[in-house]
Amino acid sequence: MNGAGTLARTASREVDSAVLDGELVDHGPVPRPRSRRARLAAWWQHSPRVPVAFQGGPQGRQAAKDAVAAVVRSPWRYLGAVARGVVAGVRWWRRWVTVRDYREAAEESEKLADKFTEIRELTLFRWRVTGAIAAAVTVAGTLGVFLDGWRPLWITGGVASVALAILGRRKDGSPGRKAVLAGPRSLTWTMDPQVLVDAFRDAKLIGKDESLRLVERAHREGDGWAVTVDLPATRKAADVVKNREALASALAVDEIQLMAERVRGRGGHAGRVALWVADADPYDKPPMRTPLLGVEQWDAWRPVPFGRDARDRRIDVPLVWTSLLVGAIPRQGKTVATRTAAAGMILDPHTRVYVADFKGGKDWMAAAQVAHRFLSGDDTDHVLALLDWLVELVAEVQGRYRRMRELDDTICPESKITPQMSRDPALGMPITPVFIDEVQVPLEDRTPVQVQGKKVPAGEYIGELLTWLAKKAPAAGIVLVLATQRPDSKTIPSGLRAVLGSRFALRVMDWRDSNIILGEQMNTRGFDSSRLLPSHKGVGILRPDGETEAGADVLALMVRTYLMTGADWHALCHHGRALREAAGTLSGHAAGQDTHPVPDHTAVAKTIGASTREPLGARRPVELPEPLGAVVDYLGDDLDQREFIPSTELVDALDIDATAFGRQMGELGCRSDRTRVPRGDGTTRQVRGYHTADIRAAIERCRNGTPTDAEVVEDDP
Repeated sequence: MNGAGTLARTASREVDSAVLDGELVDHGPVPRPRSRRARLAAWWQHSPRVPVAFQGGPQGRQAAKDAVAAVVRSPWRYLGAVARGVVAGVRWWRRWVTVRDYREAAEESEKLADKFTEIRELTLFRWRVTGAIAAAVTVAGTLGVFLDGWRPLWITGGVASVALAILGRRKDGSPGRKAVLAGPRSLTWTMDPQVLVDAFRDAKLIGKDESLRLVERAHREGDGWAVTVDLPATRKAADVVKNREALASALAVDEIQLMAERVRGRGGHAGRVALWVADADPYDKPPMRTPLLGVEQWDAWRPVPFGRDARDRRIDVPLVWTSLLVGAIPRQGKTVATRTAAAGMILDPHTRVYVADFKGGKDWMAAAQVAHRFLSGDDTDHVLALLDWLVELVAEVQGRYRRMRELDDTICPESKITPQMSRDPALGMPITPVFIDEVQVPLEDRTPVQVQGKKVPAGEYIGELLTWLAKKAPAAGIVLVLATQRPDSKTIPSGLRAVLGSRFALRVMDWRDSNIILGEQMNTRGFDSSRLLPSHKGVGILRPDGETEAGADVLALMVRTYLMTGADWHALCHHGRALREAAGTLSGHAAGQDTHPVPDHTAVAKTIGASTREPLGARRPVELPEPLGAVVDYLGDDLDQREFIPSTELVDALDIDATAFGRQMGELGCRSDRTRVPRGDGTTRQVRGYHTADIRAAIERCRNGTPTDAEVVEDDP
């Protein structure tokens, strides 16, 4: 026992005398526990049990406005409810005193004649009861006045008015009462929800027995009202966007005041649509000046401030890794829109700018002080100079890709240029934007040039070069920005248009020109720049290649470009030159070193021919106008094997508007006809459609250059 105690005491002394090694770790200040008040405030802001209107923010402010408005309107609403209660009470009394319920029961049992005496007696009895009650009320009121003054009458009248107001209150679904949207009971005090429902019905967007469901209550956004609704099942938001003009007519506003967008991504689906209705024409005011005037320096990798939409949201357009096509008729703001896109590139001293102005005026002269390559004019010499530039750029792109293969993965992780690579002078890969105004001039030039032992038109060669650059050069840092006042299929090849990422269409003459800029069938989706007003200078439809303030999934939107006067343009270019002088990046034409490039046409022609898998200068097949081209692509071999194609089959397959499709096919010389087609059970049914012989004849007319019915009408004086 003593030995065990001695061992225990010895072990205890050893532990007490031991030195423990350790390291002091400082995890920073220990967070103090939040107070009960802070926890309560956090719970109040995020709890789903607390109504959104009481959590503050925009919804809280809107709820406060609604409450104030309700207080101001409450006397008039109370009087209206009392009046409706009086009417409802009189109707109920009249039905009771005339024994309407007893009479209707006798009529249904076909015993009205037998019950006539009883009905007459019951009617007289109820009239007597009414008179007795009226007399009793009159006597009671008179006694009350004599005994206690007018106070009993006021109390009785107040109680009666409250009862009448309750009887006359509006109820959803009651006969003769006004219906509201499913969801919250009201949109907002300034907007009648039934007007929106009736507008959708009048525009044939929902049926008479269908309604809408409110997703987001109406609220002020800019100078208008915004609301998000869900359509009934099987109804599509794309149809609302397509028929925006009909909906605007039903709402009694100009279509320029109505914006309809499908809600996509998280929180959206095919039947959810966001509407915004402006108080007035959003473009009936002076345009805003470009915000780049107050910028010391810009980063070309950032989207360029391009303009503002109807909601007054700033819309930026990305240019790196993509391209831009701007089209319009003269004097609609095409040059200003192109210069607005160029301003961001000019204010980045690390970019190498190419400018080709085939208008030959003063619009782009200020850019000569910053441009690496610059020309202004519409002569053949200018066209050939541009051709040499493009050949030089093709060789430059090939060289950049070769150098990328040799770079380390940390510097160039993919076969794409990075911001660090574009600013490294040793690599020689700066962002190189190429601005070509009036691009139709070089594309239509027929001057023969020698390529691979053959003479081909210069315009065709330039079209091939631009197409190749638009396909392969963006990843190497080459940006194409093309502007034209003649957007037609004969001027801009379809292969070039197909690879231009962003499109901006200002006002044009008809829907065909709009589709050439924005893409095929865009007019049937509700985007037609030929419907823009002539007074709206600088307003166009933007189809962006990338995310904008309106969202990443927006197909197209209406934008008004920033205003850039001639003085502003000169100031921006002068500042861009100063930035390049300070950074030591001034080169080429701006530095007085305007040496003519010595391009290798043979090597470049082989490269382009290999990429297109056909000899350069080979005759391209004639492009078929839409929707004829889409019909031919859909039918394929059936075009020669079938004799008749129903219209419904084509409309469903191409997903286009039936009315617009019929009109366009008629203008191309294909008239629809009714004929009988066999069913699966051996019977026949009569349908409307097109004979394939008419479609083949229309194709032949396009290939031979024979004018269509629409072109004959347009050319007829």
